[in-house]
Amino acid sequence: MVTFADKVIAFNNAVEFTGNLPAGISMMNPFKENENILPLSSLFYKKYYNDTRKRHLILGINPGRFGGGVTGIPFTDTKRLVEKCHINYDGKQTHEPSSVFVYEVIDTYGGAEKFYSKFYINSICPLGFTSTADNGKEINYNYYDSKELMEAVYNFIVKNIQQQIGLGIYTDTCFCFGNGKNEKFLRQLNEDHRFFKKIIALEHPRFVMQYKSKTKQLYIDKYIAAFKSIALQA
Repeated sequence: MVTFADKVIAFNNAVEFTGNLPAGISMMNPFKENENILPLSSLFYKKYYNDTRKRHLILGINPGRFGGGVTGIPFTDTKRLVEKCHINYDGKQTHEPSSVFVYEVIDTYGGAEKFYSKFYINSICPLGFTSTADNGKEINYNYYDSKELMEAVYNFIVKNIQQQIGLGIYTDTCFCFGNGKNEKFLRQLNEDHRFFKKIIALEHPRFVMQYKSKTKQLYIDKYIAAFKSIALQA
């Protein structure tokens, strides 16, 4: 029996971008750059996805350096991996605000086991990007931060959304983390390719943590209401 976990692990093992990126932009593929990440993330998927149930897809932007870039699991930094998923990690601890918010939502929903039995999180672009700031520091870069990058990775994005749907994804509703440029791009992509019947966009977790932390509970409630609106279909 091929499980959802088996399919995700195979996807992560094979995902690779072979095109050309604009000058000054680097691709971040944690599964190729760190030999420990595929085994680490595989423990997570074997724990929560070792079945043949279908899930609803949640799409973020692209992995960041301190969350999926370190663990291979979208919106899961090393602290949440240990504290919330109870998976051992012996390396340097990382803290990503987006991960903090997402796991507060997951706790409110009923915990990791219940949440991941219904939902699968990835990104519109499953690999991340970095650029170098004026001070020489490496910083996160999003696929939509330049027209040139969007054009360079467009076919890669289309292919990988198709592959993610093939993991066992319901296509009635897709959730989008980010109701600005990420939502705009996904809606246009969906008009062109008809991946999903409906897209529900939510404020990006990092936006909530950075700008709306005092009213964070309102956004947690909004997330929960959106996720529970399709619960009976799963």
